[in-house]
Amino acid sequence: MTRFEKYDCSGGCPVEAALEVIGGKWKGVTLFHLLDGVKRFNDLQRDVGNVTQRMLTKQLRELEDAGLVNREVYPVVPPKVEYSLTKKGETLRPILNALKDWGETHVMTS
Repeated sequence: MTRFEKYDCSGGCPVEAALEVIGGKWKGVTLFHLLDGVKRFNDLQRDVGNVTQRMLTKQLRELEDAGLVNREVYPVVPPKVEYSLTKKGETLRPILNALKDWGETHVMTS
């Protein structure tokens, strides 16, 4: 769900719209870890870090609803679920890598 049905307020609106889709405490880092390829839920949770199962599930569902993440469920016991970036999600690769570089340069060194 987005704050606005239509973004037509100013030149900064596309930035606000983009941040609304990928913003959130765990979405960026989740997307970053999916740059490595297909991940099972437990592997992704371990990679992301201090996130609860409930919160990671919520964030993944929102990213799936936004068309950025694909969720593949396999009909086996125990259940097997894998997550990957969609083509649309892959378009975030240079942005996520730039954010990583910026964080290393301007935040981690502070």
